[in-house]
Amino acid sequence: MDADLFAWLVSATGFAASMSGSPGPNNTMVAASGANFGFSRTMPHIIGVTIGFPLMLVAVALGAGDLFKAYPVIHDVMKWIGAGYLLWLAYRIATAGPAVETRPSEKQDWSAPDQRPSSGRPLSFLQAALFQWVNPKAWIVCLSAVATFTNPDGSHILVQVVVLAIIFGLVTVPSLAFWTLTGIGAARLLKTARAFRIFNMSLAALLILSLLPQLASR
Repeated sequence: MDADLFAWLVSATGFAASMSGSPGPNNTMVAASGANFGFSRTMPHIIGVTIGFPLMLVAVALGAGDLFKAYPVIHDVMKWIGAGYLLWLAYRIATAGPAVETRPSEKQDWSAPDQRPSSGRPLSFLQAALFQWVNPKAWIVCLSAVATFTNPDGSHILVQVVVLAIIFGLVTVPSLAFWTLTGIGAARLLKTARAFRIFNMSLAALLILSLLPQLASR
């Protein structure tokens, strides 16, 4: 393998792993989904992000990015739509959990997701995939990846973008699975409805906090 190509692959993989694994809306949301609904019901969400983000990356690299450069107001509008949607998701997370209260005399294990009735439902494949287009962090990662790891003047721009998208897809699966399992593991420690409610509110607060730096950036 060519030394330059190997160095590019290592660098791109490291970038993708760090961006996919760092706290952000997607990771916080799958952690909350895992805690509330379990792993199997969170799988459509995981697959939606895994496919949706690489497709978004290809679209941005092949032309969508130029549209937003020419008409930055479109990007600003989408950014604030995304912020509003994230706030709504934060509200859903904060208010999720047991739909009924337990009486002091009742013993119920709220740590098992399928024994914990919930007032909400997990994101579907399509919702998770489309969410990437209004996810502020996804836009920043996309634009950074395209600017850093592709050569717009080269003849192999499509190959570079496709390989980059595949790398992101491959590292996203274990990252989201880890965050989902983290949410499930945390939920197993929660033995009361009140504790679970506090946990959900904490995740909702984390989701809002992950949004603030993205809104502050230009």
